[in-house]
Amino acid sequence: MKKQNYGNHIRWYIPHHFVFYPVILAGVVLGAIGAAKMPEQLYLWLAIIALFLIVGILSLMLRQHYALGNQDRIVRLEMRLRYFQLTGKRLEEIESQLGLGRVCALRFASDAELPALVQRALAENLSADEIKKAVKNWQADDMRR
Repeated sequence: MKKQNYGNHIRWYIPHHFVFYPVILAGVVLGAIGAAKMPEQLYLWLAIIALFLIVGILSLMLRQHYALGNQDRIVRLEMRLRYFQLTGKRLEEIESQLGLGRVCALRFASDAELPALVQRALAENLSADEIKKAVKNWQADDMRR
C-alpha cells in the first residue's frame, strides 16, 4: 500500500465514483437530448431524467449516511483517547470549540505534535485543511478499505 500523506489521503471508490455516477449522468444527458429531439414526448423524457436524478441522489445519501455517522463517532472517540493519553486532559472540554472537522484533521498528527497542534488550531482558528497542511509527521489511516 502506498504511504499515505496529505496529497493522497482522499480515497476514490472506482465502481461508485467512475461507473455508477457517470451512468446516472449519461442517463440525465440522454434524457435531455431525447426531450430536445422529441418534444412531443417531453413528459416521458422529463420523467426519465427525474428518475435518474432521484436514483443518483438517493444512492449518494444512503451510501454515506450510516457509514459516515459511525466513522465520525469512532474518530471522535479515538481522538479523545489519544488526547487524554498524551496530556492527561479530556478533549471533550475543548472539542466543541474545535468542531468535528478540525478534530478529524488532527487525527493525522503524530503523538509528538498533537497537543501543540490542538492548541495552535484553537489559538489561530486553523481550518481543517490548514491543520492537515501543518502536520509534519503524517499518521496514515491504513485501515481504510
